[in-house]
Amino acid sequence: MKQRSRAGGLALAAALASLLAGCAAVRSRVPLLGPPAFTEDAFAWKVVPTYRISADETVIGGVRSHRVRDGETLLDVARYYDLGYNEIVEANPGVDPFVPPVGVDVVVPTEWVLPCCTRAGIVVNIPEMRLYYFRRPGKDGKGTLVDTYPVGLGRDDRRTPRGTFTVVTKTVNPRWNIPESIRQEHIRERGDDRRFIAGGDPENPLGNYRLQLTRRLYSIHGTDTPWGVGMQVTHGCVRLYPEDIERLFPQVPVGTPVEFTYQPVKVGTRRGVLYVEAHRDIYRYTGSLASAARVALARQSVDGRVDRRLLRTALDSAAGLPVRVSTDDVVARRQGTSSTR
Repeated sequence: MKQRSRAGGLALAAALASLLAGCAAVRSRVPLLGPPAFTEDAFAWKVVPTYRISADETVIGGVRSHRVRDGETLLDVARYYDLGYNEIVEANPGVDPFVPPVGVDVVVPTEWVLPCCTRAGIVVNIPEMRLYYFRRPGKDGKGTLVDTYPVGLGRDDRRTPRGTFTVVTKTVNPRWNIPESIRQEHIRERGDDRRFIAGGDPENPLGNYRLQLTRRLYSIHGTDTPWGVGMQVTHGCVRLYPEDIERLFPQVPVGTPVEFTYQPVKVGTRRGVLYVEAHRDIYRYTGSLASAARVALARQSVDGRVDRRLLRTALDSAAGLPVRVSTDDVVARRQGTSSTR
């Protein structure tokens, strides 16, 4: 009888766990018992949510936390929660990214203000080092669907350009024909005089998938060095985690519009409350974050709704987290957002 009762209890527990896991997937996409050990399999099977947005809701996701376990780095944490190195480090100042203290709770900044103002195709916000893919909704026709992924971008001497492009070709296991200037760099740095790297080669920096753009020097592709996502390490291209480009690649048809924009300060709303998200001006295109904020607020005609003290807090931290700056305290209290976050 005890054995049968135990079996029944286990079955009930499993059923409840399944039900609750389903609810958790809708709310936050976080497993109930915490993430698995960080391995390549865990990264390959991580859950990346798709968000449905309306015209007046431009903040997605939600901030969470992760308790560091023995042997983990912040790079592991970032990859599992689909963040770049820049995002996890800026949200956790003072925490060693390579040897974080075991047991410390780190901020997982999985909340974003959408860049202004394109809502179709691929948008890469350069200072944020993040890609957004906007597409039409499903059969119900409501709202717009958006996926978002962290990216690695161009070094300061080979900057990822601003501009609008189109996806012209899609390639699985692309061969990398090494531009002569990069080949000469490889010869100087490591004596590597190869003129190309074959598709599928584990050292191919394009990874397994490439979206070629109209400006043919630049593309969106995978990588052979996942730790470079969220860093300025490329020759100008946009690189994603291998598992992210594998997910994005089949969704993007040839002809998809692409915009590389430069918005160190973004402004968005959620349930009537105004938020600002600020990032470092990585290529130093903006005179100051304050001037970038003025432009962003004026573009959306919301300058009169801003609490200047809260705005300064957001700009001074530049931590890449949406910060409430709305003066509408009634709405803020009703939504439980009366703090600066």
